[in-house]
Amino acid sequence: MSQFDDRERAFEAKFAHDEEMNFRIVARRNRLMGEWAARQMGLSDEETASYAKDVVRSDFESAGDDDVVRKLLGDLTSAGVDLEEAQIREAMGHKMVEAKRQIMQEQA
Repeated sequence: MSQFDDRERAFEAKFAHDEEMNFRIVARRNRLMGEWAARQMGLSDEETASYAKDVVRSDFESAGDDDVVRKLLGDLTSAGVDLEEAQIREAMGHKMVEAKRQIMQEQA
């Protein structure tokens, strides 16, 4: 039974590690999206940092990316920036790749 228990613990540890990595990558992507949107809106460096944190926090409203997209789309529209949801989702895809790269470099 010991071998089975060891395999189970290893699987659980890998699952926990993968979930933590995914959480960190998504949080980093959201911060990068906040910085991207802040540049679109012409915010100052201080405002950009604060806004990026707000975008990260907005992801805790519901599961999935829709809450972040809604926030970004609403804020960009309010600031007079003419972007569509598809453009925001495309930027999210690019920022996800960038976030993965950054997190992996930090792990090395």
